[in-house]
Amino acid sequence: MLLFFKKYRLFLTIVIVLSAIILFLFYSALKPKKTLPIYNPSMVNPELADSTVQYISKYHTISDFSFTNQNGKIITQKDYEDKIYVADFFFTTCGSICPKMTINLLEIQKAIINNPKVMLLSHTVFPETDTISVLKNYAIKNGVIDSKWNLVTGDKKQIYTMARKSYLAVKLGNPNELYDMIHTENFVLVDLKRRVRGFYDGTKKEDIQRLIEDINFLCSE
Repeated sequence: MLLFFKKYRLFLTIVIVLSAIILFLFYSALKPKKTLPIYNPSMVNPELADSTVQYISKYHTISDFSFTNQNGKIITQKDYEDKIYVADFFFTTCGSICPKMTINLLEIQKAIINNPKVMLLSHTVFPETDTISVLKNYAIKNGVIDSKWNLVTGDKKQIYTMARKSYLAVKLGNPNELYDMIHTENFVLVDLKRRVRGFYDGTKKEDIQRLIEDINFLCSE
């Protein structure tokens, strides 16, 4: 037997190597490739999308916008052109889920700090109290890097419209109060074409890790 193996050692080695390559190719072909869905209003919880857009099943994108950030600068969709970004809704005096969300956004900020293709965008749902100076103090207190992360305020109607018609991420508040919003823990991932590619629980570490992985996936897509 030993003599047999010595005689056919080269042949057996080639067979083993070829078998390994074939098995690897089969595995690669059968293994499902990672994909991210493209979300439209008809796909999400109706509580999070305005009734006027709930029927839309394709071609949904983030609308144009104009808000003011923590430095008093006007921020529009142009500032996020050719960018992948994470959007959320918050308010500076929130004592429940916002602190956790801010900590987790800081983790994302750290992960994307050297990636020029990725940014963050946080909208206040209480623009009447979250003024530019309030947002600036909040940014300084929490270590927000201006070049990566805009905290924006502006017209409440426009914020409401963006939250419910574009990002599909905020619940309706008191129906008797115009443009009342209840922000959620949702982080929204937006791709280079202004399409919604994912929703993540901003209070959960495992979702944050998944979000960072999905950001990296979009960057290499």
